[in-house]
Amino acid sequence: MSGAGVRATIEEVAAAAGVSRSTVSRVVNGSTAVSPAALEAVRRVIAEMNYVPNRAARSLASRQTLAIALVVPEDTTRFFGDPFFASIVSGINARLTRSDYVLNLFIASDDPGEKTTSYMRGGNVDGAIIVSHHTSDTFIHRIASVVPVVYGGRPTHQREGDYYVDVDNEAGGKAATDYLIGRGHRRIATITGPPTMPAGVDRLRGYRAAIASAGLEASAIVDGDFTADGGARAMREILASGDRPEAVFIASDLMARGALAVLAAAGVRVPDDVALIGFDDSPVATSVSPQLTTMRQPSFEQGETMAEVLLQILSGGAPAHSTVLPTELVVRASA
Repeated sequence: MSGAGVRATIEEVAAAAGVSRSTVSRVVNGSTAVSPAALEAVRRVIAEMNYVPNRAARSLASRQTLAIALVVPEDTTRFFGDPFFASIVSGINARLTRSDYVLNLFIASDDPGEKTTSYMRGGNVDGAIIVSHHTSDTFIHRIASVVPVVYGGRPTHQREGDYYVDVDNEAGGKAATDYLIGRGHRRIATITGPPTMPAGVDRLRGYRAAIASAGLEASAIVDGDFTADGGARAMREILASGDRPEAVFIASDLMARGALAVLAAAGVRVPDDVALIGFDDSPVATSVSPQLTTMRQPSFEQGETMAEVLLQILSGGAPAHSTVLPTELVVRASA
C-alpha cells in the first residue's frame, strides 16, 4: 500500500482489491455493471487507501470535460419559485456525486446570441439535461446537435433517437379526475399548465379522458401557466363565469395554492363547497390550508434517472430512449 502522503494509484487499488483496473474504474464512475462482492471489495480498499481519482489527468487523457449542463428554459423567478426544480436538481446531483462529473446550470428563457449553444459547441460540457422546455424553445435542438441530450419530459418536437425521462402525466391527470368523479362530483373544472408544454397537454388529456369515460361534459378549462399567480387568475375566471364547479383538478400544486387563496377570499369553502386536487406533491401541498390532495410525481427520481441515462450514453452504453415513471394519488383534506 502507498505510504503516508503518497497518492494511491488505480493500479494499487485494483491489486489490493483483487480486481482488474477496469473494475475499479467502473466502481469510481458509478457503473452498475459490477458484482456486489467486487463493489464491496473496491469500496473497502478505496476507503483504506484514501484513493482519490485524478480527475484532471483522466479528463486530459479522454478529452472529456467531465461536466454536464442542466439547461432550464425558464426565467429565474420561476426556477427559484417552483419546488419542482429543487427536487429535480437534487436528484441529478445525487447521481452525479457518485461519478466524476460536475453539474453546470444554465437558466435561460431564450438563448440571446446563442450564448448557451455556443458554450456547448466550444467543448465545455460532455452532455446536457434539458427540463421544462416549451414548443417555442427551438434553441434546445441546436444543443442536441452539439452534445448528447436527455430531456426531462417528452420533447416538444420529438425526433427519432431522442432520450427522455418523463412521468405519466396523462395517467396522473386521469387518476386525479377519476378520484373526483368517484367522490360523486359531476361538474368538474380544470386549471391546466401551458399548452406549449407536454406536461400541461398530457394532464389535460388525462382529465378529458376521465370526463369522457364517465359520460360527463367538461366544465371550465382555463390555463394557469403552472404558476401561483396563474392559478389565482384562472380561479377568478372560473368564479366569474357564474357556473361554479363542484370540484377542480389543478395541474400543479403551485397553481392550486393561488386558486385556494382566491376561493378563501370569495368565501368559498374547500372542500365543502368546492373540492380541489393538485399535482406534484411538492412541499406546497402541505404548506397550504386545507392541505392538498394531489398526484405525487417522483421528481427526485426523475432527476436521478435523467443523470443515469446521460452517464450511460457518455460511457458508450445503450439505455432506453424513453423512461416513464408512475404517479401516485395522495389524499389529504382538500378533496
